[in-house]
Amino acid sequence: MAYKVTLIEGDGIGPEISEAAVAVLDAVGVKILWDEQIAGLTAVKLKETPLPTETIRSIKKNKVALKGPLTTQVGRGFSSVNVLLRKTFKLYANVRPVQSLGQLNSHYKDIDMVIMRENTEDLYSGIEHEIAPGVVESIKVITRKASESIARYAFEYAKKHKRKKVTAIHKANIMKLSDGLFLDCARKISKKYPGIEFDDKIVDNACMQLVTRPQQFDVLLLENLYGDIISDLAAGLVGGLGVTPGSNIGKKEAIFEAVHGSAPDIAGQGIANPTAMILSCALMLDHLDEKKAATKIRAAITAVLKQKRNWTRDLGGKANTKQFMNAVIKAL
Repeated sequence: MAYKVTLIEGDGIGPEISEAAVAVLDAVGVKILWDEQIAGLTAVKLKETPLPTETIRSIKKNKVALKGPLTTQVGRGFSSVNVLLRKTFKLYANVRPVQSLGQLNSHYKDIDMVIMRENTEDLYSGIEHEIAPGVVESIKVITRKASESIARYAFEYAKKHKRKKVTAIHKANIMKLSDGLFLDCARKISKKYPGIEFDDKIVDNACMQLVTRPQQFDVLLLENLYGDIISDLAAGLVGGLGVTPGSNIGKKEAIFEAVHGSAPDIAGQGIANPTAMILSCALMLDHLDEKKAATKIRAAITAVLKQKRNWTRDLGGKANTKQFMNAVIKAL
C-alpha cells in the first residue's frame, strides 16, 4: 500500500533534515508518495504569503503532512505559520514524546514521558490590543470544549499505549477561572478512566520536579502556553529539541514535525541533526498504523546514538547529517 503525504521541507536546515528523513522512510520499506509543498519564508519569497492555498489544499486532500522547521520572526513580520496551521486544521492535540536515547545525557536516566498540549487557544489565540499608550492587553481564552477534548485525548492515548498516569499541570491557585476550568475538565474526564491514575500539579512546582525527579511523570496534560514551555524543558532533559519529535493531531488532519528551529546560521552546511525529523516520521508511521516500521526506526535511532562517533555537533560529536542518516539506515 502507498500513502500520499504532504511534505513541507521548511526553512533553514529544513531541506537537509527532510532529505535524511525521507531516505530513512524509503529504507524502512513503507511506500510513500510525497506531495511537496512550501510554507514559511520560502513561500513568502515565492508566493508572497507564508501559507499558500496550494499547501492548505494538499494537506486537506492527503490528511497527513510531514513538516520541517519554519522560521517565526520575533516581534515583527508575519505571524507564526505553525500556529496558523494548527488553527486552519483545528489540530487540537500537540503530542511530544520525551525519552532517554542512547547515552546522550548522563544526568538523567530512564525518562519516558509524553507531553500532551492543548493546541488551539489560551494566550496563543492571539487576541491582544493596546488599551492605552504603553499598556497592552493579551486575552487568555480557555473553553470547556477544548479542555475536555485534550483531556479525553490524553486519557485515550494513555489507555491505548498502556500508560499508567496522567498529570494535569495548571496555575489554578492564581487563575481560578481560566486554569480552574481546565483543571475541572481534566478531573471530570479522569473519572471515566478509573484504570489510569490521575493527579495535578501547579506549573512552577511541576517545573522544579521535572528537573529533580523527572522519572515520576508519565503523561503530562497542559494548556497551550505551559505545554509549549514545558515541552522544551523536558526535551532538555534528554539531549535537546534536536532529538525530540512532535505531532499535531486534529479530527481529520495530522501534521508531524521537527519542533526545533530552522537554524539559519548552519543552513546548507550539512551538519544539522536529523534525529527529531526522523523520529517524527516514526510518529507518522504510528498514525498510519505502520507500527512495525515505526518500531524499527526508533530502535535504529537508539542504536546509533549509543555510539558517540555518530553524534552530530549539537550533541557534542563530529558526524554530519548524511553520516548520521547512513548510520541509521545501516542500523535498520
